[in-house]
Amino acid sequence: MKHYDVVIIGSGASGGAVAYSLCKAGYRVAVLEKGRLIKREEFSKDELAYCRRDIVTPNLFDEYHTIEEKVDGKWQTTPTYDSGWSFWNGNVVGGSSNFMSGMLHRLHPDDFRLKSKYGEIEGANIVDWPITYEELEPYYTLAEELAGISGHYEPHPFEPPRSTPDFPQPPTRENAVVKLLDKSCRELGIRSLVTPRAVLSRDKGHRNACYYSNFCGSYGCSSGAKSSSREALLQPALATGNLTLLSNTHVKSLHTDSKEHVSYALAVDTVTGKEKKIYGDIFVVAAQAHESARLLLNSANRHHPDGLANSSGELGRNLIFSGGGSGQGELHSDALKEISFAELMQTGYFVNRSILDWYFIDDWWDGKFKGGSVEFMFEHQNIISRARKNNYDGGKMLWGSALADRVVDRFTKQKSIRFEIFNDWLPNDDCFVSLDPTHKDKYGMPVGKLRVEGHPQDVKVGRYIAKKCEGVLEEMGAKNIYSSVSSVPAQNLVAGGCRFGNDPKTSVLNKYCQAHDVPNLFVADASFMPTGGSVAYTWTIYANAFRVADHIIRSLKAV
Repeated sequence: MKHYDVVIIGSGASGGAVAYSLCKAGYRVAVLEKGRLIKREEFSKDELAYCRRDIVTPNLFDEYHTIEEKVDGKWQTTPTYDSGWSFWNGNVVGGSSNFMSGMLHRLHPDDFRLKSKYGEIEGANIVDWPITYEELEPYYTLAEELAGISGHYEPHPFEPPRSTPDFPQPPTRENAVVKLLDKSCRELGIRSLVTPRAVLSRDKGHRNACYYSNFCGSYGCSSGAKSSSREALLQPALATGNLTLLSNTHVKSLHTDSKEHVSYALAVDTVTGKEKKIYGDIFVVAAQAHESARLLLNSANRHHPDGLANSSGELGRNLIFSGGGSGQGELHSDALKEISFAELMQTGYFVNRSILDWYFIDDWWDGKFKGGSVEFMFEHQNIISRARKNNYDGGKMLWGSALADRVVDRFTKQKSIRFEIFNDWLPNDDCFVSLDPTHKDKYGMPVGKLRVEGHPQDVKVGRYIAKKCEGVLEEMGAKNIYSSVSSVPAQNLVAGGCRFGNDPKTSVLNKYCQAHDVPNLFVADASFMPTGGSVAYTWTIYANAFRVADHIIRSLKAV
């Protein structure tokens, strides 16, 4: 019977970071990943495979979730195989980090003290974090260096303080549209900033720099430039000889032989269907927030009748997504300012611009409240989706030569620029994951039942910022500008469900993401987050996982 020092469930950003640190420290580690291993050279820019089919996610008839939404004042449950709404985000080695756009920011120090800084909001379960930005800052720096983040730092009132003067790599190449965007922002009194991006602009070790394929987000990287867990962390961990990577290994439950000790993970080989037990001294759950909570709920036993590490009753509660929305406008050849149309149509280069001016809003008309961040980019370059877009005239679908002319014009006479808004999704009593009492996946496990109600404040903040962004696009000379902000969650940004805190009665994990109830159990993915901040979570997931790994190493050395 093989026995590991540490068993990690999940190989994404958090699982990879923990594995890297432990393997470098000389410990025997097993990473259990439900999906398969896709090698760098296997990744392609096949829109059908990656964006319209489930080559890297489970078929929804085999594995799915049920979603509980309020319809006419009543909660209504729908399986995702009926709605087509998928909460899977890359079930392969390296997880969804393989497919991210890589626009990363640190949380602001105020994000760690949301309740103290901004006060209570009715209907929201806001708490301060048990750690500070200063405690996490060294790990942000470590993640920045190990993963490889490109960018250029400029002081800004809402840019978090840094212990290093700049990023390890210069910014990735930028489309000339940044000249127009920067000037338009200056005209409006707004500061545009270079976006930190988890994409290499220069070669780093075994990884090659970005080759500007024009298809980045939603796709795996065939140069190794994208700072995925697979490239940046798991490959170096494997090189130590201390990592056993078990792909196609789906963990069904964690077994406790006493109230305070996990002894093994019960897993199924997704190819053969055979079950096996993986033993270890320490277990780290890193399966993505909603699935991590589901695993612990499915691990209920006589010692933990309400789910593993759930004496507080908080397991699965306070699930959070990302508030905000998006919008875009069209830059046309006949009305373009500042740059040539040929420069605009240069493919592959990034927009690479962020706005943090509205991270905190102090408006004499709308009041004072926590705001959010904005990322600018071109619309997703997927050919099929762009060709199918808005092929109507006066409510009637276009056909024949009229349709052909519309599509040709869309690809040759204009380019759409887009903005995405990230603001807090406030935790509340009606956003959580539980086990569905009737639906099971193909492995016989009860599926996760997600209630996804948002808070009205989230929409208020998003709409405020969207109006500001529309103003930027207007200043740029864009046409057909629109935005969309709603309480519908983004399926690729999920956190919470195992919030950390100092009080075992109100939290699942302690400040080191160690289960209060089960000392040899840790949860390292975004589940720990009690609030989400107003940026994408990935850099914080990396940083916190390195912090958790350091604590595990200290624990192992003390034994």
